[in-house]
Amino acid sequence: MIDEVIKQQKENFEKVITYYKEELNKIRTGRASVNLVEDISVDYYGSKSPLKQVSSISIPEARVILITPWSKDDLANIEKAINESQLNLNPLNDGQVIRINLPALNEERRRELVKVLNQKTEEARVVVRKVRETVLDKIQKMEKEGEISEDDKFSGKEKIQKVVDGYNQKIEEIREKKEEEIMIV
Repeated sequence: MIDEVIKQQKENFEKVITYYKEELNKIRTGRASVNLVEDISVDYYGSKSPLKQVSSISIPEARVILITPWSKDDLANIEKAINESQLNLNPLNDGQVIRINLPALNEERRRELVKVLNQKTEEARVVVRKVRETVLDKIQKMEKEGEISEDDKFSGKEKIQKVVDGYNQKIEEIREKKEEEIMIV
């Protein structure tokens, strides 16, 4: 019975890992990445749309992002959206495409990015703990209602803690890999 409760929450644990990876893709490393700009909101015919839905984004060189809008009329809106994003990028509009040249990261900026990485890591761990608390509350309720014994409750707590430890280990492995990417010169 407890195993079923834990199994039901595994999907939530997996969602945490998926979201965490997506967030880390937005952190800039020494190389250009489509993930850096693809979700920037662009004013597109009166509504906000992600950049990836109004243009083609490519990486022609290691430190260059090339954005080719579907319509040349959207160049100004895309350029404005990139300037307003908090990514500190400098788009170059040549009337056909937008190029973003990414400067090499200096040591200070790399350390700032590691701090951002650590913040996002802690946010992911907090969400994992919240999912754990949901399971623990269900186990507690089951014991109060007489569905499981007190011994089952304690073994259930141990099982969920093992699952949480496994997901925290995954988060730490992902964090270490990303930190290594950021710090490579």
